[in-house]
Amino acid sequence: MEAAAATGTMTMELVFIANLLMGHQVSTVERGGQLVGRDRRLSITVLLMKKSFDKSKVSSSTQSVLLAAEQDRLKFVHLPHDETAVAELQAKSRGNFLLEYIKMNKQHVRDHVAKMVSAESTRIAGLVVDLFCTPMMDVAAEFGLPSYVFFTSNAAVLGLMFHLEALSRDITEFKDSDTELEIQGFVNPVPAKVLPSMLVDKQSGSAIFINIAKRLRESNGIIVNTFAKMESNAVRSLAEDSDVPPVYPVGPVIHLVKNENEEEAMKIMRWLDDQPPSSVVFLCFGSMGSFEEDQLKEIAQALERSGHRFLWSVRKTPQKGKTELPGKYQDLNQVLPEGFMERTMKIGKVIGWAPQVAILFHKAVGGFVSHCGWNSTLESLWCRVPMATWPMYAEQQVNAFELVRELGLAVEIKLDYKKDFGSDNTKVMLVTAEEIENGIRKLMEGRNECGEVIKQRVKKMSEKSKIAVVEGGSSYNSIGLLIEDVMNNMHMYTFCE
Repeated sequence: MEAAAATGTMTMELVFIANLLMGHQVSTVERGGQLVGRDRRLSITVLLMKKSFDKSKVSSSTQSVLLAAEQDRLKFVHLPHDETAVAELQAKSRGNFLLEYIKMNKQHVRDHVAKMVSAESTRIAGLVVDLFCTPMMDVAAEFGLPSYVFFTSNAAVLGLMFHLEALSRDITEFKDSDTELEIQGFVNPVPAKVLPSMLVDKQSGSAIFINIAKRLRESNGIIVNTFAKMESNAVRSLAEDSDVPPVYPVGPVIHLVKNENEEEAMKIMRWLDDQPPSSVVFLCFGSMGSFEEDQLKEIAQALERSGHRFLWSVRKTPQKGKTELPGKYQDLNQVLPEGFMERTMKIGKVIGWAPQVAILFHKAVGGFVSHCGWNSTLESLWCRVPMATWPMYAEQQVNAFELVRELGLAVEIKLDYKKDFGSDNTKVMLVTAEEIENGIRKLMEGRNECGEVIKQRVKKMSEKSKIAVVEGGSSYNSIGLLIEDVMNNMHMYTFCE
């Protein structure tokens, strides 16, 4: 659908409710900007929850994204925030803090939507809620509004959620199981060991997961951050399921601003400028990714033994029992092997915060050891950088499985590594220096099918991702269909009232 002129003074507004995690917020902002750019009848307000525990570089980066994106028809509203209430919530619900915090904001969302509904110049077309914000669908129902879900992961994970929700068995029995599951949308059986920890948590996680899946079925549509050419089987399977609402593959939704002007980024870019093309392996594990000292030493040994040039983002693990993001080490020599920094200073650079997109775009980068967060995966593919998988939390193990076994777009370091954010569980598997070195060599040296063939596949998928989002591409067309359905649903709900 081409952009259309607004009719009269009436604004048709979509209200986006963003998760408080950085990756979700950035994707939400990018999605909002994409929609208002396609249709001039639309205006979008993004309701943001404050991240009281995030005082890191990540927080300032997210803020810069918001400031750059704000425009006449894309506005941001920061919901009220009570530090005392949040502190009390952190103390009593540490394991489920994210979901409980979202519920805490439900009344704030209701209050703001009520103001918008009462405004004569605004006509709300619906609420678009983040995957973890499905309780906000109740607010939409209260005001007789359609609700849509922005699913920040991929179509395969969405299909997995619906499959497990429909099973008439206790899915917690899959914990530590060697079972392999036949799931629509996947070509290969899915090992139970790559299921997210949340799914098989007997205390509360599985119930939360099942409830989210049920709420997804109740929505008017699901917007998925993927593109049809990448996940053709999963997208087709969802489209053929009559019990699933309309699914709109609109990706890749990624933020491509490179942040090269910041002082830290400039130092990193200058170092990369001095390296040969495709010679550097980049190691980065997301805004919540960090390792204990014993694992850092294994990574350091692997890098040194491989002999490859490297750029390694190292973040300090939060204290046990605290809901906060990884921080910065004051002295890396205290946690890395003695003499490592001196011995590798000619071929490597260890950093804290990483301007990831700028790094992936750089011609010196030839491989990416990644936690397989979906945003990072799409960024890496867009930039034609092949990956080695080291998932950590959330759905990243499923992402890694899909990349390695389903799509052949990555090499494996681990598929079933787990270190869940906010967990007090100290029993985490140790990935050995040998395993890490082997993965890096496969990634960087082009051995067997794990090298050159994967690089060519990544290159082709990168081209397909760019075609998907331009006029006539599958995601471009899917956005047009979404806008048409939003308009039709708005008129239908108005008529029903």
